[in-house]
Amino acid sequence: MAQRHPDLTDSTAGPVTTGDALAGYLRGQATEFLRALRLHRETGGGVANGSPGASAGGPASAEVRVDAVRALRRSARRISGSLHTFRPLLEPEWSEGIRPELAWLSGTLALEHAYGARLERLLLALNRLSGAAPVPGQPGGTVGSAAPDANGRAGAHPAAPDRGNLTVGAAKAGALLDRQLTLARTRAHSTALQALGSARFHAVADKVAVLASEVPLTPTAPATALRPLAAAAEERLADAVTALPLVTAGSPYNAAALIHGLSADPAPHPQDAPWDQVRLLLRLHRYACEVVHGRSTPPDVRLLSAGEALDRHRDASEASSAAAQAARTPRIAPATAYALGVLHADQRHEVEAARFAFQRSWQKQTIGAP
Repeated sequence: MAQRHPDLTDSTAGPVTTGDALAGYLRGQATEFLRALRLHRETGGGVANGSPGASAGGPASAEVRVDAVRALRRSARRISGSLHTFRPLLEPEWSEGIRPELAWLSGTLALEHAYGARLERLLLALNRLSGAAPVPGQPGGTVGSAAPDANGRAGAHPAAPDRGNLTVGAAKAGALLDRQLTLARTRAHSTALQALGSARFHAVADKVAVLASEVPLTPTAPATALRPLAAAAEERLADAVTALPLVTAGSPYNAAALIHGLSADPAPHPQDAPWDQVRLLLRLHRYACEVVHGRSTPPDVRLLSAGEALDRHRDASEASSAAAQAARTPRIAPATAYALGVLHADQRHEVEAARFAFQRSWQKQTIGAP
């Protein structure tokens, strides 16, 4: 059975954890941030995800840089999230000054990887749907999808595409997506490089360096219990989950989402926003558990599986938007537009599958709660 954290709403569950533990957690994350930054600079600091134009150093150095940027993002997210959850225990002016800057940094560094993963996901889905051979050098499966059935799909699809027309348009659709997302990835790479060399980033790094040795707590924070604030974060998550349509999550096909995605409106589908909010609140809850119970405590596997389902939801939602955006390209051939429409529908189906997976994971967690 998966190990669970003690109930954060129970004041008698385990020893009282105070602001001193928060200070230790933040110092540890700041140290990891600085370690990752030093590693990134030692390996050339030229690339975040192995894009063209990388600095010299070979594949090994490129891999180390990827790991360093990932560690930077991870530490920045944890510091920013902890400052949000436990903000009453921190000096307001300092906390509100650094928290949005850490969020900016983490988001900027994440874009290049996100575009690369989105392109890989869409090309693999096109190959699967059209029956084409896998792209050379690409893994042979849908990234982040559930186990396929005998027809290679995770669950029943509402309608089988016209394989002949799809095969005709798949190659050009893939080429169009490759051009658009590679361009976006290249721009994100340049933006990340500019960010890491900017005065804004150096100001953030300086504040994190100070945090590694001195955490600006309020005078009463060292003796204040953390559990009530962590429990409040857990309650915000529970309220957001309660507002989700879990009863209908995982329906075989969401026609409203398909119609919206292929309309002239390029905005994200409004159905997806509440799920992404839950993903962010779940992350804050996990970080709060780390602060209260310590990083050495094994994570709740059910929380991790719920988070993975929401990550798949985000990936499929953003991939479907990219397919719909490509389908709006002026003067593309009908067969290309058809292939992109089928691809969009396929990714919306993956969105529904991810919602269903989250529903099952969350129900297990609720049933297993004390």
